[in-house]
Amino acid sequence: MTGSYDAPEVLDRREGPHGEVVLRRHGALLQIIANGCFLMDTSDGRSERLLVDAALAALPDRRAPSMLIGGLGVGFSLAHAAADPHWGRITVVERERAIIDWHRGGPLAELTAGALADPRTEVVEGDMIAYVNETSDTFDAVCLDIDNGPDWTVTEDNQELYGQAGLASCARVLEPGGVLAVWSAKPSAEFEGTLRNVGFRQVRTEEVPVARGVPDVVHLAVRPG
Repeated sequence: MTGSYDAPEVLDRREGPHGEVVLRRHGALLQIIANGCFLMDTSDGRSERLLVDAALAALPDRRAPSMLIGGLGVGFSLAHAAADPHWGRITVVERERAIIDWHRGGPLAELTAGALADPRTEVVEGDMIAYVNETSDTFDAVCLDIDNGPDWTVTEDNQELYGQAGLASCARVLEPGGVLAVWSAKPSAEFEGTLRNVGFRQVRTEEVPVARGVPDVVHLAVRPG
């Protein structure tokens, strides 16, 4: 028998400054599609939670460390960070107005309503590359969850963020001894090399096993003190 969940239901479709973004419901799952490319859904969240936890573990001696999250997505990273009282200020940069709206009273609000109401949280509508180039704020942790990884970006211009210039800008907004954590759908030895070339130290990769195929990973690197 064919179930009623076989065909995804489009809940919203918008044309943004970087192309089309779509929110779909597929059974119990909510999915974000960007320019026809599956970006993420609400099925798991283990790797996004690892992104946040690994960053905090790299900052053992800091009281109420501040965090910058690149990409709101379905909100797993933000919700997990806001649920942890150890974090201080939490700033999220999201360039798609549609995604912000889906969290502020839309279908994704059930995942992040508490986090968005948290006084530590600020959501900035803007491009992450421009933000790290221009902001005067600094953070103890920068967590990137924008693309499917350094080797598989949602739009071509995002590739700049994972090159030497983009990573140098990430380092600029980090406090000395601060940590950069980057989510990826697969490991990238080339990206690890770029991190080292920019001057990051303690570069390593943590894996999140998946049911099939290559594991999700979090790339971690520390700005020298």
